[in-house]
Amino acid sequence: MIELAMYQPDIPQNVGAAIRLCACLGIPLNIIEPCGFPWDERKIKTSAMDYYNLLDIKRHSSWDTFSGAADGRVVLLTTKTDTPYTDFSFQKGDILLLGRESAGVPIDIHQGIKHKVTIPMAGDARSINVINAGAMVLSEALRQTQWKQ
Repeated sequence: MIELAMYQPDIPQNVGAAIRLCACLGIPLNIIEPCGFPWDERKIKTSAMDYYNLLDIKRHSSWDTFSGAADGRVVLLTTKTDTPYTDFSFQKGDILLLGRESAGVPIDIHQGIKHKVTIPMAGDARSINVINAGAMVLSEALRQTQWKQ
């Protein structure tokens, strides 16, 4: 099964959107802490609406804790690669990693991840909202691994 992971998210509303996305698609969500905001379960539940209880959220206290628990390949969504997500061969068990909204992932983590994909941008555009990007790449990963007839 494909999973989604958020590295130290800055914006609680994006966590809520990720919860809804993962709940609707039936995939696990990993949150790699610390978050850029105080984790207030009541506020997160409000942002996630009634989807919060449909999902088992895996919270990891650090990158090391997450990477030690990750069973599948970690695939980083980044603007710093030339590999379009549509040219990448996803596998069952892949974990799609979203960086911080403000800064992506630290360079040491970026360099340590073997698999990286990007969404080609038009003109001078730099990046797409992290949850929109995650949804785009997640749908392709699911198409390749789970939705094929």
